[in-house]
Amino acid sequence: EAFAESEDTVATKEAWLGEKARVAIAALLSAPMVLAMVFEPFGLHLMPGGWVQLALTVPVQFWLGARFYRAAWGAVKARSGNMDLLVALGTTAAFGLSLYHLLKYGEHAGHGEQGGLYFESAAVIITLVLFGKYLESRAKRQTTEAIRSLQALQSDVVSVKRDGKIVEISIRKLKIGDLAVIRPGERIPVDGIVVEGMSQIDESFLTGESVPVVKEVDDQVMAGSINSDGLLVVRATALSGETVLAKIVRLVENAQAAKAPIQRLVDRVSAIFVPAVLGFALVTGLVWGFTAGDWEAALVHAVAVLVIACPCALGLATPTSIMVGTGLAAKAGILIKDAEALETAHSVTMVAFDKTGTLTEGKPEVQRISVRTEGSQGEASEKVKQELLRAVAALQSGSEHPLAHATIERARREGLDWSAIHATGVRALAGRGLEGEIAGEKYYVGTKRLMDELSIATVEYQDEVAELQATGHSVSYVAVVTNGVGRVRGILAFADQIKATAHAAIENLTKAGIRSIMVSGDNAGAAKSVADRIGIREVRAEVLPEQKSQVIAELRKEGLVVAMVGDGINDAPALAAADVGIAMGTGTDVAMHTAGVTLMRGNPLLVSDAIDISKRTYRKIQQNLFWAFIYNVIGIPLAALGYLSPVIAAAAMAFSSVSVVGNALLLRRWKPRHS
Repeated sequence: EAFAESEDTVATKEAWLGEKARVAIAALLSAPMVLAMVFEPFGLHLMPGGWVQLALTVPVQFWLGARFYRAAWGAVKARSGNMDLLVALGTTAAFGLSLYHLLKYGEHAGHGEQGGLYFESAAVIITLVLFGKYLESRAKRQTTEAIRSLQALQSDVVSVKRDGKIVEISIRKLKIGDLAVIRPGERIPVDGIVVEGMSQIDESFLTGESVPVVKEVDDQVMAGSINSDGLLVVRATALSGETVLAKIVRLVENAQAAKAPIQRLVDRVSAIFVPAVLGFALVTGLVWGFTAGDWEAALVHAVAVLVIACPCALGLATPTSIMVGTGLAAKAGILIKDAEALETAHSVTMVAFDKTGTLTEGKPEVQRISVRTEGSQGEASEKVKQELLRAVAALQSGSEHPLAHATIERARREGLDWSAIHATGVRALAGRGLEGEIAGEKYYVGTKRLMDELSIATVEYQDEVAELQATGHSVSYVAVVTNGVGRVRGILAFADQIKATAHAAIENLTKAGIRSIMVSGDNAGAAKSVADRIGIREVRAEVLPEQKSQVIAELRKEGLVVAMVGDGINDAPALAAADVGIAMGTGTDVAMHTAGVTLMRGNPLLVSDAIDISKRTYRKIQQNLFWAFIYNVIGIPLAALGYLSPVIAAAAMAFSSVSVVGNALLLRRWKPRHS
């Protein structure tokens, strides 16, 4: 299986590189003719001779452009019109007439009214459309990165107990009921139930919660999470293909495969436009042939119709706007990976936010230090609180635990120096906290479970702790045992800090008429607390990864166009299932690969900017398509009536392309308003 996966990956990469090479070759072959056209108005006649133009165009037309003929033939068999058929028709007409004139007039071709050469038009059109196909292929390749990143979280081997020994086996040979041994620091390889040991598990990739979760006997653990500090023996309850992680991979795959591409305006009108152009060209040729009796002139006028109808402006209308829009967005810190996301974001009516790492900083901070005075329920002085903080910082100075980092950071911020405090015998207590000695006194820092094990009363803090936990805080007790008697000296309350711009981000969306909802794996108290403080009225809390994508699907069924904003692996299915996935650049690679839009600075304000640039870009696309069609509506009848020769038709086509590009460049006046 792994070998097959590798083969698929290589094939996808080679196909993408092949697309890139084809564009480069087409551009190199077209360059001499394009440069000559650019310098022609300045009196510099650099256009290669007719036979050289033919030699440059043949590979572009029939080798690099073969895909358009195949697609055009498919459209003809299906009795439908599409962009490829338009490209094939227009470029073949330009090439065919040029070849006819070259054969008839030889070296004089291109210098007379009836001997025009249009090889450069055919080559440039194919090169531009190939470039668009290349961008599309690159976007598709990037989506597969999400799947590979998720698969990398699945362990290849697992340590199991067999006949009293611990042996390593392939994850594919693991059976339900096997006992897996997970050492501190290892990634858990399988879903299962803890049968021995206690530890703190980092499940942030699944739940979004930044604080590790204590797991002990009879608790469930999931593949992909990380065992922090204790040895665990886990009984496997699911095979490698049926773990929660494997289900997330399938959810992302299914969501990406099910997301239908946007039906662009060009494609919708092509079914009518293509037969109409063919009809005009045929009628033009027949009318001129029978009425004037000059079938060469009739052919010239018919080809003029096809040349002016050649979809150069139509082909440029969308990609030029998208290229300018995505370039401007990138400068503002908004990375838009595919055109679909850019085109869809303009119509977003609901933005679903993850909490941890998206609206909050994603790392715990000490938000309260509480110390009760002896014999009283009153608060101790700030000096006493700082002494407690110094002692805890000294005990945790060698720990890698997120709460230890938060404690040390708070002590540094308050300018405290704990280097003079000598903490000895510091030892981690798996899943509960730590112990150590300072100046002959035994210190314990950890959970209420640890306090209960030590028979240390916590009653004087119970009301405060209940209030803190109700608002999503994690609480660590600090206890001291002196002469065999233990007492809680104080508590530290940790919580994730809300991003400074979160409230303004929600306010901007509300002003734009866009609803916001929080969809979080965190507990209800924490989610509701954050939502209330930043102005989100709708909240879905304690939502598992597979349920997040279900919530998005439900919102879409209500007729809402949903953008999902997240940063974690647990958000990947929802990002893929949404109409537009927006990932925080400060988050995981999986989230960024799955989403169509990445906010490089992790600033929630960029969400409204992303929607704004999408609206402006989409408006430019509509304007460009309108003007491209107007040129055809006016130009085709004029060509049919004989007022436009193929030379003038080609010039009109070029002018329409220039106007479309110019209009797209007006987008450069856009400035990010909110961020």
